[in-house]
Amino acid sequence: MSEPGVRERTWRPAWPCPAGQVLAASRRGTGDPTYRIGDDGAHWRGIRTPQGPVALRVAARPAEASIHATAWGPGAEWVLERLPQMLGADDDWSGFEADHPVLREARRRHPHWRIGRTSLVWEALVPSIIEQKVTGQEAFLGFRRLVRARGERAPGPHPDLWVQPAPATIAAIPSWEWLAWRIDPARSRTLVAAAQRAAAVERIGTCETDEADRRLRSLPGIGVWTSAEVRQRSHGDPDAVSFGDYHVAGQVGLALTGEPVDDAGLAELLQPWAGHRFRVQALVAMSGPHRERRGPRMAPRTHLRG
Repeated sequence: MSEPGVRERTWRPAWPCPAGQVLAASRRGTGDPTYRIGDDGAHWRGIRTPQGPVALRVAARPAEASIHATAWGPGAEWVLERLPQMLGADDDWSGFEADHPVLREARRRHPHWRIGRTSLVWEALVPSIIEQKVTGQEAFLGFRRLVRARGERAPGPHPDLWVQPAPATIAAIPSWEWLAWRIDPARSRTLVAAAQRAAAVERIGTCETDEADRRLRSLPGIGVWTSAEVRQRSHGDPDAVSFGDYHVAGQVGLALTGEPVDDAGLAELLQPWAGHRFRVQALVAMSGPHRERRGPRMAPRTHLRG
């Protein structure tokens, strides 16, 4: 029997679902306030759903071949209903051939990995905008500061789980606060503009992937890279390649051909896997150590406040 205000669900997937590995696609660095891993191995997420904020705890029970989830808050029923798709139940591998040694090895090492789908565009959009054209270190710092300053504590018992700020909150943040969090005007303007269109942004979650891409890229400041990063998470889009990323083209080219490539080369290289191009990108990322980067690196900027 659940305590009042708490909802639970036990789900038995048709495959040995690596719940933590799939959920971790939404984690923004080890210090992400909206994502925690308990001492018992359970994964916690603070989520803003269309029904309100929720704390979600997901724990695998291998002996029972099941996933047990507990949710607190007004969005509890919404998120539990969508638990299977969040953990990759809808991911379709049809037509994908791992016909390269790197891809075969990644599949051998991660045979049960799938792409999850959250259906939450706003949740994926905020950190993706913050990650535009900066190092991961700077982006994760900015996201943490935003969430802790303007987000809210997640419902439920976790002592330090947070939910991202609501769109109306982001739309009202003054420029000097963004700078204090090391989020420059280009990115803060994009965030505010998206927040002012929040209802339309969230409706993108119901669109097919091509239409979702078109609508996302119609927003000011949203390009190919940001759209792909959002659709990978909100839609579980297996074809959403991160073109424009500082490292992806080089890493994929190096893994599949022995030489880094640029975005044009990446598009040509991935053409045989059309429909599954992000799947290839993700499997390459899982494939193990990459050659040490000896070329130019994007350095953290030091001229911003905070």
